[in-house]
Amino acid sequence: MFSNNIILDTDSYKVSHYLQYPKDTEIVYSYYESRGGKFQDVIFYGLQYYIKEYLTGKVVTKEKIQEAKGLLSSHFSTESIFNEKAWTRLLEKHDGHLPIRIKAVPEGMKIPFQNVMMTIENTDPEFYWLTNYLETLLSRIWYPCTVATYSHGIKEIIKEFHEKTSDSLDGIDFKLHDFGSRGVSSTETAAIGGAAHLINFLGTDNLISMRLLNKYYSASANSGFSIPASEHSTITSWDDELEAFKNMLSSYPTGLVACVSDSYDIFNACEKLWGTELKDEILNRDGALIVRPDSGNPEEITLKIINILGEKFGYTINSKGYKVLNPKIRIIQGDGIDLAMVRDILANYLINGWSAENIAFGSGGGLLQKHDRDTQKFAVKCSAIRKADKWYDVFKDPITDKGKTSKKGRLQLIKSENGFESVRENPTNIDLLETVFENGILKKEFTHDEVKANINMLMK
Repeated sequence: MFSNNIILDTDSYKVSHYLQYPKDTEIVYSYYESRGGKFQDVIFYGLQYYIKEYLTGKVVTKEKIQEAKGLLSSHFSTESIFNEKAWTRLLEKHDGHLPIRIKAVPEGMKIPFQNVMMTIENTDPEFYWLTNYLETLLSRIWYPCTVATYSHGIKEIIKEFHEKTSDSLDGIDFKLHDFGSRGVSSTETAAIGGAAHLINFLGTDNLISMRLLNKYYSASANSGFSIPASEHSTITSWDDELEAFKNMLSSYPTGLVACVSDSYDIFNACEKLWGTELKDEILNRDGALIVRPDSGNPEEITLKIINILGEKFGYTINSKGYKVLNPKIRIIQGDGIDLAMVRDILANYLINGWSAENIAFGSGGGLLQKHDRDTQKFAVKCSAIRKADKWYDVFKDPITDKGKTSKKGRLQLIKSENGFESVRENPTNIDLLETVFENGILKKEFTHDEVKANINMLMK
């Protein structure tokens, strides 16, 4: 839409903050944490994208300063609020590079909430006001962190039910498919959220997310996979649903193929069309047909469908005593899927004797859109300030909400006997926070494979 301008990528009121700090301020130090929320443990992910896209290199130019001056002079109805002199000085002194240091935990690490995950501070005392000027931009990592955490939470549920009802965990990386690209607020949201999902799973129809992984996380070619699949327009455009189904099987004679089957009567489609008219073609095909319902109560519909398909195609009993459909036929539920519905469907299968391996899920809005910053109560807060070469604690402790009490001092994240712990900075500690950005340069880079390795350690 338009090129990035770091001066304008902030909240309006921050433009005026350079006048509000004590006169002898040299360094402002802030930290980032999840203060609580739906999940007790939060996966840190997505900072590298924001650093590479918005912070690295010469991000301040004469043109951007002039653009900001023009907009902000009108915005505040005066030229006196915008600190043109300071931004020009930053351009001259640092060649437009940001004199900022960011430390963070490794991407893909799972941290209990109420712990420091990232710190930000200025490296040049002349630009003390810059630390929290970047709060608006850096706060946005709440989104990939939340999606990564949510996607991982669903994977833990799927793993739990596979361990109870399946002989193997093989294939669980394909059990939750990203259908969310059309249901989010922007292309960037689709890319970032879809990338966050792909650190947990391998299934996606969100192509833009793989572009992000390739460019910003050096992803290999196998970051995400999909299969041929129908939509209602490709089925209902035929005069006869049976002919539409036949076309799907003949057009894709090998491998997995998914077909939406609820255009008219999902039960008739499963029993009479797939289960009778096309049964032999399905059984003789080199691959599996994935039947997709797309309406009704998912918990009820998926049970009715699997019972019909089990009767028509047969099933075996695995070593744990649960029914497994003929391998030529499976189900994907892609409508109304969120974490709670995944659990409900799999629990319903369990009590009715069906293994979790019979079904996969697709999720759109539930996976990528139904979250906000308060889902995990993410916040950037100032915890220390250096004035006249001396450090002072900075914190808030509102009597009206003790959940918003902030931390004090310069911080580290350490591993202790009690797990992770946020403590005051001490040179004898092994700090899990690493410098990832300093003075315009990305100092620590993670590949997609490295992030996934951190995630995979959590599943063992």
